[in-house]
Amino acid sequence: MEPDIKWLDDPETFRVGMLPAHSDHRFYRSPDEIRNDDSSFVQSLNGQWQFAFAKDPMHRIQHFYDADFDASSFDEIKVPEHIEFAGYDKFHYINTMYPWEGKIYRRPAYALDQNDKGEGMFSEAPDNPVGQYIKKFELNPAFKDKKVRVCFDGVEKAMYVWLNGHFLGYAEDSFTPSEFDLTPYLQEGENTLAVEVFKLSTAAFLEDQDMFRFFGIFRDVSLIAQPEAHIEDLSIKPTLSDDLKDGTLNVETKMTVNKSGAVAKVTVSDADGNQLYNDTQPVTDSITVKDAPFKGVHLYSNHDPYLYQLTIEIDDKDGNVLEIVPYKFGFRKIEINQDKVLTYNGKRLVINGVNRHEWDCDSGRVVSVDDMEADIRTFKANNINAVRTCHYPDHKLWYHLCDINGIYVMAENNLESHGTWQKLGAVEPSYNVPGSVPQWKAAVVDRARNNYEMLKNHASIIFWSLGNESYAGDDIQAMQEFYKRVDPTRLVHYEGVVQNRKYEDVISDFESRMYASPDEIKDYLDNHPKKPFILCEYMHDMGNSLGGMKSYIDLIDKYPMYSGGFIWDFIDQAIRVNDEVTGQKVLRYGGDFDDRMSDYEFSGDGLMFADRTEKPAMQEVKYYYGQHK
Repeated sequence: MEPDIKWLDDPETFRVGMLPAHSDHRFYRSPDEIRNDDSSFVQSLNGQWQFAFAKDPMHRIQHFYDADFDASSFDEIKVPEHIEFAGYDKFHYINTMYPWEGKIYRRPAYALDQNDKGEGMFSEAPDNPVGQYIKKFELNPAFKDKKVRVCFDGVEKAMYVWLNGHFLGYAEDSFTPSEFDLTPYLQEGENTLAVEVFKLSTAAFLEDQDMFRFFGIFRDVSLIAQPEAHIEDLSIKPTLSDDLKDGTLNVETKMTVNKSGAVAKVTVSDADGNQLYNDTQPVTDSITVKDAPFKGVHLYSNHDPYLYQLTIEIDDKDGNVLEIVPYKFGFRKIEINQDKVLTYNGKRLVINGVNRHEWDCDSGRVVSVDDMEADIRTFKANNINAVRTCHYPDHKLWYHLCDINGIYVMAENNLESHGTWQKLGAVEPSYNVPGSVPQWKAAVVDRARNNYEMLKNHASIIFWSLGNESYAGDDIQAMQEFYKRVDPTRLVHYEGVVQNRKYEDVISDFESRMYASPDEIKDYLDNHPKKPFILCEYMHDMGNSLGGMKSYIDLIDKYPMYSGGFIWDFIDQAIRVNDEVTGQKVLRYGGDFDDRMSDYEFSGDGLMFADRTEKPAMQEVKYYYGQHK
């Protein structure tokens, strides 16, 4: 297999040589490793990497990935880090439009003409900078004789990967993990991992989110060793009886088994450690729990985020532990009842939500554990019970924190193609993608699959969201059909169908709108509505905003079919820099970096400033969200 730079131009090429998407379960060698959350099967590659920057594909260094390449002239860069924060490229904030608009003419391949392949659009683009990374490493001795993969948790926008000069594969979908098998090309002693990252590819048409546009390796990179009998994928499906008193548990795994005679010990314990279920079974191609009954279950909710503990231990025939997989799960039921009211565990659910971009003013979308834990504390202190992961999957830890703290999650796919259908405020979808363009369907369904497979076991996730502001068409309908096929236990959300009512009966379980006025919501709910109403974005906390929040909260008591909504948004996107005149630290927004086209201070519409200082508007949120806790 040889890499081809023309893949950057081709919407039908988005994953080459990648391992299949799977659940985000972790695995350990011992209970001590679980307690310390430190798996000896994982070797971090975070830290300093060798790095070269090229202004465009034509100026990148050729064959830098060769095993005998002399990289002594390379700079160094930290991983994870945005290339812009390392000083190699300009900060650029833009909302609806694409970053090249006003400079370079581009239309998505096949969107206007089925014969237009878009050849050279990105592979020969003068505005497509490239980052070339090299990491030398030696394997942890404990990895010897094991299968080993590399996992990139997040890389924008498109990357090619080599090990010791051998091409491994190509990946897009910036916000979900990309994994490649290293085993065939590992060698004794030093190994060389090479990664080439392009800022633009066809993925850029699908990732037009309202945010600063960065690129590079911005989440963790890890080596992962595979035990001789290993759970590749874990699916946990707890369901409730109609009276919500009893539960049934089904578990299924996908296995890789390279050692015969292995045995799996499966246990389920309650939050106090009392064992409620145990089973021992031989390890084959799957470990299963089928229709295991649980009487008098403790329900999971925002007020009482009660989690049960599933543990699967795999031992070899001599009783030696090969791996232990722990995962917490909860029993809950989310549905729309016969009166078209959103209910949770049989009671009406009101969403007191926010949209949350991942953000740190000193590192952009490279967020820390402290950042995430601070955000959870702010949620709980201000009666925020739900979060929409606008508009991409978040760092994996975020979902575990939401599980533990009872924050309901609308888990959104990495999709926004705003600039292909809305131009200067007008709805003009002549070259909308994905739309119903057949060459773009597989890419967006793959993004739905990546999101689902990674996150399917989280108790906190009650909605899947197909993406944001991408209009509607056959391709997004295919995403809806995928979710309904694999997961009937959750609801599916998508707002963009309101722009194309042809699809309103086949896309989204909700009537979802952005910034609808209270009168518009009343008008919908007073006229024989088809679906419950939810505001996926409202209030828009920019400047002196949120003064009209009472008008929305009053609707909750009047209209049971009104489900509340998610405020836009939680935190400003601003970057902390040293002011050239005063020498003081200041926060700067879009347009402050000579970035054009830009939407300027529109990046500052959060309930908190970018340094996580709460704005006065947060008092309004705490008061009104506190009325329907």
